[in-house]
Amino acid sequence: MQITSEYLERAIEQLAKLPGTGRKSAQRIAIHLLKQNSDYALSLAQAIVDLKEKVTRCSVCGNVSDSDPCKICDNPKRDPTAICVVEEFNDVYIIEKSNEFRGRYHVLGGVISPMDNIGPDKLRIKELLKRVGEDDQINEIILALNPDAEGEATSYYINKLLKNYEVEVTRIAYGIPMGTELEFIDEATLSRAFASRNSF
Repeated sequence: MQITSEYLERAIEQLAKLPGTGRKSAQRIAIHLLKQNSDYALSLAQAIVDLKEKVTRCSVCGNVSDSDPCKICDNPKRDPTAICVVEEFNDVYIIEKSNEFRGRYHVLGGVISPMDNIGPDKLRIKELLKRVGEDDQINEIILALNPDAEGEATSYYINKLLKNYEVEVTRIAYGIPMGTELEFIDEATLSRAFASRNSF
């Protein structure tokens, strides 16, 4: 195959590195961008540059933000008594969309994973303990980590450390999604749903 444009080929190669984007998808995106006017392309390029240069991490919770502290930590209307512990900053975005939690967050930056050589020292667990130890208003830590082996191990580890503090440690419930029939639920999920049952 003869390449007609080195610039187009380079754009396709870079776009193909994005998660969930294969070469064909990257090619479609590159051709779409090529058909747009210069203002659109420049605006997109500037948005990517701003993303890398202007987005920072909140020194309090570890969430991504345009300011430090972030708008959630700096909001006096948020409940200061509850902290929801999540794996990554995108989990904050998902929980915020639900409008169910009005407290504050703590982003660990991952989970304990010996296979990936990630131990507790590589996560923001010390920062969590420091927050709990220094802020008398905090009385509940909600663990909202994924219900997989790594998430479970991290939850148990944090729960064990927090026994030395005067806070209640809770976790979000796991179980059967709305609209799902029991015959399609795997045994582990069904077992967790029974273990997490509560009063009607």
